[in-house]
Amino acid sequence: MGIRRVLIANRGEIAVRIIKTCRELSIQTVLAASAPDRDSLPARLADRTLCIGPGRPSDSYLRADTLVHAARAVQADALHPGYGFLSERATLARLCEEHGVIFIGPTALQIEAVGDKLRARAAAQELDIPVVPGGAVNSTDAALALAQRIGTPLLVKAAGGGGGRGMKRVDHLADLPAAIDLAASEAGAAFGDARVYLERFVAQGRHVEVQILGNGAGHVIHLGERDCSVQRRYQKLLEESPAPALPQRLRERLHEAAVRFAQALAYRGAGTVEFLVEPQGEAFYLLEMNARIQVEHPVTEAVTGIDIVAEQLAIAGGAGLRLKQGDIAPRGWAIECRVNAEDPSRDFQPSPGVVSEVSWPSGPGLRVDTHIVPGAQIPPFYDSLMGKIIAHGTDRPGTLEQLRRAIAATRLSGVASNLSLHAKVLADPEFEAGGVDTGFLPRLIERTAGARS
Repeated sequence: MGIRRVLIANRGEIAVRIIKTCRELSIQTVLAASAPDRDSLPARLADRTLCIGPGRPSDSYLRADTLVHAARAVQADALHPGYGFLSERATLARLCEEHGVIFIGPTALQIEAVGDKLRARAAAQELDIPVVPGGAVNSTDAALALAQRIGTPLLVKAAGGGGGRGMKRVDHLADLPAAIDLAASEAGAAFGDARVYLERFVAQGRHVEVQILGNGAGHVIHLGERDCSVQRRYQKLLEESPAPALPQRLRERLHEAAVRFAQALAYRGAGTVEFLVEPQGEAFYLLEMNARIQVEHPVTEAVTGIDIVAEQLAIAGGAGLRLKQGDIAPRGWAIECRVNAEDPSRDFQPSPGVVSEVSWPSGPGLRVDTHIVPGAQIPPFYDSLMGKIIAHGTDRPGTLEQLRRAIAATRLSGVASNLSLHAKVLADPEFEAGGVDTGFLPRLIERTAGARS
């Protein structure tokens, strides 16, 4: 069948990333851009750009009907949702299915199955894949009874979404009713689904995820794992592959569980199964599955040599899954830093504006995924990600040193950035030793603030 023309329903660096692979495959690209993005780098690189509305995402990138109509208007065979926005909304996938546009991703039913965290938990339990102790919230009394059983601290989490929205930590049972109300309100506003559930809070856990590819008929392979434990308020800052200081037996069990979970769904396309790993021993819990390409996919591409976007296009275009598990032979180490337009010295306040100057690092073993060039606008409406600096080397110590030099060589002016924080992370002895938990970055920030005061 094949795909000749793709509508890219996204912006920023992921739009550039998709355009790059499409060019290599001689696939035409049409960028669906909001008004502020009409002069962006993706708009210049795409074969054609179509304005789909004003800057606010609710008027442009979150309009599923507009995006599908745009795809049909430009006679695109397929639509690539990227990540964020509508990439994990079944509404967009279903509209594509109904209007004869290939959705480059899983089916609408699969998105619904993994997007509902309660359904995903139940499916994992049926497969004997461990989940964090917790359960649904049907009433305040039931929630309090469940909380007493699982203990505090605990998390109130949105059933229909992620990314830290609709998520509240509770340290005392007296605070639980208010936290449930607040989380439900946030979840309803963000996802149109106010359902929440409780989970035990694992204070010292590691965030390890497994990249999978599936053909939609039960053939699923994994491309290894990534450690995403360096995060703040559930937002990832730095990722690496393979996960450091992870026992090989545990690594294999995570791979097996991820593949088994995706096989049960007959999953189609690229996806990521996320786990919480106890720092001691070999206990792990399934957190969720992300039914899309991840921001951090370049570290997996670096160590495997596989273009994940190209595989997405092949699967969606009818070629199926072209790889077998035996074809996957990871080599070396890769680490990625997310460079955001935010000010760490001001509680990470976003820094919209105009990038007056920018000089990204280059050299052997370095990759930069970005849409930022001198004069680029950082609109106030979107995620603050400006680019990703990825280093790939033969081992972790060498890759760390390579990335330290790359961060030091990066120049950005006109807006604030988190480059200084990356330098601190990469120089920290705890991180250098490998295997940090999700509490590492808050501890580092607190130590740094204490040293300044």
